[in-house]
Amino acid sequence: MMRGMDKQRKAVLAVIATAALASAAGVFAQGTGDTSGHDPGAGGATGEAVYREVCQACHMPAGEGGSGAAAIPALAKNAKLADADWMVSTIVKGRGGMPTFNGMLSPEQIASVATYVRGHFGNAYSPPITVDDVKRLTPESEE
Repeated sequence: MMRGMDKQRKAVLAVIATAALASAAGVFAQGTGDTSGHDPGAGGATGEAVYREVCQACHMPAGEGGSGAAAIPALAKNAKLADADWMVSTIVKGRGGMPTFNGMLSPEQIASVATYVRGHFGNAYSPPITVDDVKRLTPESEE
């Protein structure tokens, strides 16, 4: 019975993430090209915008995470984010109940949001994540 509950929780999280992505479709109509987490200019989505539209639904506005149907890890003051490859791999491939965002977000958007999260919510990790970092960690069969 517990296994069925885990699958159900994962399905709920996937639905929430998909709904957030669908509502953000207008924000992501164009690639960002921004890997700094700063406003790239008109028409582009910043790391902050990607976070607000996609990640915030589960990880909360201040990155504090939460619990309920499932435990959502806090991104605020998260030492795991010091490892840029771990962060990018988590977004690209998913982890635990978090779905993969590879194919849903562009490499530019993944780099931008990862850089944003690593520099906000009490985190001060650098250097910025680049599109090349994302591509290096994206499985070839899924590019």
